[in-house]
Amino acid sequence: MKRTSRDIRTGNRYEVLRQIIAESPTSRQELATATGLSLATVATLVGELLELGMITEVGYEDSAGGRPRGLVAVDASGGALIGVDVAETYVHAELFDLALNVLARADEEMHPGEGGPEQVVGRVAAAVGSVVAQAGAGAARVLGVGVSVPGQIDRDTGVAEYAANWDWHDVPLLDLLAEHVPYPLYLDNPLRACTVAELWFGAARGRGDAVVVNLGTGVGAGLALGGGLHRGVSNSAGEWGHTTLVLDGRLCHCGNHGCVETYVGAPGIMQNLRELSPRSPLLHPGDQTATVSALAAAAAGGDPVALKVVRETARYLGAGISDLVNLLNPEVVVLSSWVASRLGEPLLDEVRRAVARHALRRPLAAVEIVLSPIPTDPVSLGAATFALEGALQSVGQRAAKRVTAGSRSAPPS
Repeated sequence: MKRTSRDIRTGNRYEVLRQIIAESPTSRQELATATGLSLATVATLVGELLELGMITEVGYEDSAGGRPRGLVAVDASGGALIGVDVAETYVHAELFDLALNVLARADEEMHPGEGGPEQVVGRVAAAVGSVVAQAGAGAARVLGVGVSVPGQIDRDTGVAEYAANWDWHDVPLLDLLAEHVPYPLYLDNPLRACTVAELWFGAARGRGDAVVVNLGTGVGAGLALGGGLHRGVSNSAGEWGHTTLVLDGRLCHCGNHGCVETYVGAPGIMQNLRELSPRSPLLHPGDQTATVSALAAAAAGGDPVALKVVRETARYLGAGISDLVNLLNPEVVVLSSWVASRLGEPLLDEVRRAVARHALRRPLAAVEIVLSPIPTDPVSLGAATFALEGALQSVGQRAAKRVTAGSRSAPPS
């Protein structure tokens, strides 16, 4: 789809604000250098953000032999953003100020069999209500709620077109949420959310090409190519979890056999444990979180069964990641989401060894494989940036309507 001048302006406004949030305080000259925009364009965009109350002037810095440069910083109290991470086993919400500091958190459990649209919407509404209540005055101006939902999402219509683990097809999720959440809503999926979080604050910051591997109940790969988020033609890029790893292998929720997800997603890890040690006390049937947590603790303590399960999982994961390394030649591969954070360094070490066995020498030499360094939930953080982007877009649309209305009502000259 062709980008309009309004889309470009919104994108530039978003990029300037992103740099201000990351580097506050900063000067207009530094923003121009960081974004590649002209100083005149940056000055105009900074003026708009000042008028919106999202940033503020904070004094001057000396420049070498020239006039002092005015500094701007994000106005943390200029609004609140909510990011919601909807997963198959939980709903996690965080409320942020405009500097993307966390002001409140809330969790809702999702039990097996509770993946119906109405049940998910109820959990999201409860979590959003909880963080707003906790933040009190800090949530006085909620600019928007970004909601990350597993599967394939149409961002424009808010329809969840397909979610394999819940067997969702064409669910009008945005409309359902709007009945219960009284703020502007912006939907996308966790692959995009994790990637944006890493680009802003994590291991992909300053990197042109990055892959963020999302390891949870489901599995996927968020892609940043050429310095920007890669969505694909239908916002479906990154469905790496549903690429074939083992011909005629395990049955996947998507209907195919041998998908990456069936070997390295949380249920796949449980199956790896079950096949190695059917009566293992580490196995908690029906409880992915408890099983992965028990595995992590046992592996850290040197338990041989746990270490073997981590090694086996990393063997499959490393083979899949080596395909991404050979195909995309990224600067960094980030292991993200709750399974990666729980299994931590033991998984990372084994994955690095496995990738080294399978990847070609040249792309392997150029890539770094790391755990996500983001201390908060990266999906909630990324979802909050979607709300920020949407808020800036809606501001631009309102301004355009005012200009159009003004030109219509202007008297003839």
